[in-house]
Amino acid sequence: MIRIDHVTWTYPHAEQPSLRNLNLRINPGEFVILCGASGSGKSTALRLMNGLIPHFHEDGVLTGTVTVDGLVTTNAELDAIGLVTGTVLQHPKRQFFTDTAPEEVAFAMENFGFSPEEIRRRVVKTVEDLSVGVLVEQRLRDLSGGQQQQVAIAAAIAHRPSILLLDEPSSNLSSDAVQRLTATLASLKAQGVTIVIAEHRLRYLDDLVDRVIVMRDGAIDVEWPAVQLRAVPDDELAREGLRGVVSTVDLPALPASGASIVAGVDASDVPGAELELEAIRCHLGGRVVLDIDRVAFADGSVTAIRGVNGAGKSTFARIVTGLQRSTGTVVLDGKAMSPRARQRASAIVMQDVQRQLFTDSVRAEIHLAGTDAPEAADTDAVLDALDLAHLAERHPLSLSGGQQQRLVVAAVRVAGRRIVVFDEPSSGVDRHHLRSIADQIRRLAANGAIVLLISHDDDLLALAADRQLTLAPPLSSPRKPSWRSRRTDR
Repeated sequence: MIRIDHVTWTYPHAEQPSLRNLNLRINPGEFVILCGASGSGKSTALRLMNGLIPHFHEDGVLTGTVTVDGLVTTNAELDAIGLVTGTVLQHPKRQFFTDTAPEEVAFAMENFGFSPEEIRRRVVKTVEDLSVGVLVEQRLRDLSGGQQQQVAIAAAIAHRPSILLLDEPSSNLSSDAVQRLTATLASLKAQGVTIVIAEHRLRYLDDLVDRVIVMRDGAIDVEWPAVQLRAVPDDELAREGLRGVVSTVDLPALPASGASIVAGVDASDVPGAELELEAIRCHLGGRVVLDIDRVAFADGSVTAIRGVNGAGKSTFARIVTGLQRSTGTVVLDGKAMSPRARQRASAIVMQDVQRQLFTDSVRAEIHLAGTDAPEAADTDAVLDALDLAHLAERHPLSLSGGQQQRLVVAAVRVAGRRIVVFDEPSSGVDRHHLRSIADQIRRLAANGAIVLLISHDDDLLALAADRQLTLAPPLSSPRKPSWRSRRTDR
């Protein structure tokens, strides 16, 4: 089904190859996990399989042969490869072509020339399934990162490819969404679909995986058949930087009240609070997505912002940092703050950190972040703490997703802002580097910052969080989805 023979690949302008003499066979119907430390070559291997290498990265250097379902990828047209493969990227927003979930589900089928009747039938069924956890009538840009992930997965399988390729599909998903993902993958495997997943979290796939391939420095380091994987002790997984047994997190609740607060309690008098939000109301797409009467945060501690996908966690972060319009008052150190003032006082690590990279080297990115900091940062020490020192002269966009994530964490660390928000900072991060990120989060709080940590990652929360604020999804339900193929309207 998939054959990779003696492949070495070097990205344009990179000094070293990302894959080195890679040899891999994946059989029809096999379920394979690619894992390994950030930068080991997992995502690059997936790009070989879907033809993005070399068709999208034309200036790179490729040797060896990749064959996918009988197609030699260097010779085949990209749409021919796309017909037999479905791909979900680590940041799904980058692969959307339309404005809504129904249109996105239909997009590939329309381009492949499916009949209007077949498109309509598949879209209606897919959107009905999606509506369990996604507001399918909302624009894609207004959905949460986890909901966008669910739409991307649904769109990738709508044309019934024989091969499904996924890059960190669980990274932004709440536990209920992970359960739905697992059920979807189980159904696809039962149908004989070949599935390849780049993933750091392994245990939710225990009952599905046939083989685990651990990569290191662009080559295969270790292979475990499923039976052997289940017997691998957690400390051995840890040595490989892999996630094993998920931590159990039981954090005390932060006093807060309002319709958007789960199990809210009176928060009228919170002593020692430096950041206070009162009467916060936010509307998106004609719906109230956040409704908070009062919540207050003290400096020196880390508050986890929790809730299912679509509960408004990222919207809450944007309000706090002055990036999202809302009614109500935000008070910092006893002074009501305008959105612009909050922007100057805040730093944020976004879910898609590529949007926060601006310079031509890792070191320059850190220097830029520290331009207005009250104290000069020790750039080398910060880079070393996050295992980025050896990449100091690399272009940020040439890094892996996990390395980019750590770079933006480092930039936020040196910025010296009063309010710091981390939005899923462990996305694409292996177990070794999870601890270094948690350490940087802790250091920011210890230095007097007000730190908010949005995450579904219980391993990270166990290491970094002191308490939690849990948000509830909006009460209003979306209208029953309706959609007609655009082909029938022409």
